[in-house]
Amino acid sequence: MAADGPLILAIDQGTTGSTALLVDEDIQVVGKRNFEFTNHFPAPGQVEHDPDEIWASIEKAVKAVLADTGIDPARIKGIGVTNQRETCLFWDRNTGEPIHRALVWQDRRTSGTCEQIKENGHEDWIRDITGLVVDPYFSGTKAKWLLDNVSGARRRARDGELAFGTIDTYVTWRLTGGQAHVTDPSNASRTLLYNIHKRDWSSRLTTLLGVPEACLPEVAPSSQVYGHTKGVGFLPDGIPVAGMIGDQQGALFGQACFDKGEAKCTYGTGGFILMNTGSEPIASSNGMLTTIGWQLGDEVVYALEGSVFIAGAVVQWLRDSLGIIKSAPEIETLARSVPDAGGVIFVPALTGLGAPHWRPEARGLISGITRGTTPAHIARAALEGVALSIDDVLTAMAQDLGGPVAGLRLDGGAAANNLLMQMQADLLGLPCVRPTVIETTGLGSGLLAGLATGVWSSTDQIRAAWREDRTFDPSGNPVEINRLRKRWAKAVQKA
Repeated sequence: MAADGPLILAIDQGTTGSTALLVDEDIQVVGKRNFEFTNHFPAPGQVEHDPDEIWASIEKAVKAVLADTGIDPARIKGIGVTNQRETCLFWDRNTGEPIHRALVWQDRRTSGTCEQIKENGHEDWIRDITGLVVDPYFSGTKAKWLLDNVSGARRRARDGELAFGTIDTYVTWRLTGGQAHVTDPSNASRTLLYNIHKRDWSSRLTTLLGVPEACLPEVAPSSQVYGHTKGVGFLPDGIPVAGMIGDQQGALFGQACFDKGEAKCTYGTGGFILMNTGSEPIASSNGMLTTIGWQLGDEVVYALEGSVFIAGAVVQWLRDSLGIIKSAPEIETLARSVPDAGGVIFVPALTGLGAPHWRPEARGLISGITRGTTPAHIARAALEGVALSIDDVLTAMAQDLGGPVAGLRLDGGAAANNLLMQMQADLLGLPCVRPTVIETTGLGSGLLAGLATGVWSSTDQIRAAWREDRTFDPSGNPVEINRLRKRWAKAVQKA
């Protein structure tokens, strides 16, 4: 790294914490810090975040990464923001005060609303417009709930007193001192309020859900100067905020999956598979979502996506709720201490089942327990459950494509677990490639900011700099894998 070269700051605001990355012009991460914050669970099926706690975690992460590296903030040429996509909130445009905690993408309180929408015959046309299924996962019904349940909120939203946004919008608004109320198409396409074909807010959807368009953000390209830092306190004024993308699309971009057919899986709190489908959306008949990957200038890239709600979060659950492990990395050692799961099947449906099943009412299930079952067997079954969930998605995605997936790029915190990655390759029967930088969600937003501010000139330059860490080649026994899949399918039906 040049001592005075340009740097990009990437802010990755996730479900359990916020990460600050500093990326140099050689696309190397020169500093990284993460700070967790509290997930609030007011009732079963409800998950909330305090926006002030989110902002405090961002401030801590940015301050820490600058202190660790000793880097002068004046070298930061742009800021990229990536985020937990469907999590959303309203706040007062004048005071910045949120009207309620943010409702997290995992929150299921609007299941009844979604069922009513489907019973009223709206599901097909909503899917045609948005590429999404009607599910509590997405922001639209969460916005409706907030407007219905916070006193005076609907009137204030209609009168333009409130701003609505996903977390990218909220963070950018705060970074720019309230100057920019903006999102990008990758995030807008996750709200259940956005027409992915016309690329604008759908009045038909905003009317159905009762969300006034006056409170919605502007939708701008994923790589553009939206505003400049102002009054942040932990950063100097005047730094361009210039990249914005939902975390999973950010990982697709950060993995340099710029060509049609290239795919990645991010193993974070959940597991998220995205495949670049080029300039035209592909409608899925197998429970996949059609979404916008990113927009550069006028060029839009679409993607197919399958989302597994619980991946790394099952490791946190084993650590925090059951106490089977003391730290997340311990699960690999514990799981390796037994040759197999001893007949245990673990369906990690702790917050329902996502693609391709879409069963919000499903709950976690552990079956096949005997007197010989140990914590090691449960740990191994938990990892297998994550890999099997991802396998379900890729099998369905291959059916949409009309052929097998050529390979998979791996990223996210749990991608550091070599045992899990080998399980994934064995199940898929495909090579799985892990890059040297697995924080690709944040990296993607940083690359977009760098493109907007001239640090990098093109996606070709970015692709040339992408580096592989390790390839996991399949080595599983096909007979045993088929048996495992059959037992898994039966357990999923019972979850």
